[in-house]
Amino acid sequence: MGVSEPVLVIAFNRPDLLAVLLQRLREVEPSRLFIAVDGPRQERAGEAERVQACRELAETVDWDCEVRTLFQESNLGCGRGVSTAISWFFENVERGIILEDDIIPDPSFFGFCSELLDRYEDDDRVFAVSGCNYVPAEGLSDPGAPYRFSRVPHIWGWAGWRRTWEGYRLDISDWRDRLPTGRLWESAGRSLPGMVFWAGMFRTLGRGEIDTWDGQLVLSAMEGGRLTATSNVNLVENVGFGTGATHTVEGMDVQPVAAIALPTSRMPVRLDERADAWTRRHHFHATATGVPAMMVKYLRQRLNRRRP
Repeated sequence: MGVSEPVLVIAFNRPDLLAVLLQRLREVEPSRLFIAVDGPRQERAGEAERVQACRELAETVDWDCEVRTLFQESNLGCGRGVSTAISWFFENVERGIILEDDIIPDPSFFGFCSELLDRYEDDDRVFAVSGCNYVPAEGLSDPGAPYRFSRVPHIWGWAGWRRTWEGYRLDISDWRDRLPTGRLWESAGRSLPGMVFWAGMFRTLGRGEIDTWDGQLVLSAMEGGRLTATSNVNLVENVGFGTGATHTVEGMDVQPVAAIALPTSRMPVRLDERADAWTRRHHFHATATGVPAMMVKYLRQRLNRRRP
């Protein structure tokens, strides 16, 4: 097949999953591959060996490919580890595809990303490209369209440009200044539960209470009022659910994986309000009952962390 777009693979301590992803990449043969592996946590028994196994898998790339690696000696965590890897990637390339080790894309995902990276390269209204689709046909404004535009960049298999990452900051303690109330209201779809959900998310991330990186990317997109081109066909499978995961311990519903027909028709850069509303209600559970339930769950987690 031969993929010309640079691909970043972000890994940590799950060599079994990384091996599956590398096998898929072997099928499509990207010509430039960047592999970033976070360092082990010294207090975790056996983790250094699993991290080393991930590093060694980088040596199994056996197709014609330029391989670059970034191996951290100490553990940076989900937030700093992933964001550092993406910053390193975009320091070396103008645009490319980002995959975490538990995301297995359909082969057509790569052509989809490349096509849209070309199509919207100079269009500042477009923030990124995503191959992840949670929304069923009845939740889409135009189920026959190959892709739509969303306020939220879903990061289970995505692509972007260096300009996408330029405004990203892991520390969003200033989120209120970056996304004032009026803009937050618009970004939340003029939904009070949605506004409460995103304000709570950004406040929690701004306080450093969750070690992650992706909510900060959402803030960056919303701050600039930019949209993500999102496939209406789900092009990825997340195989990382379970006890070994950091955040995705419980499964999340996505649509069945399928190939997308290429080339795609050019879609106008226009927000699909219907699909975003479906995602807000059913994926983020930002509803009148869902938000209080999440707040109770969050408070219980904080109380449990404080107990001896």
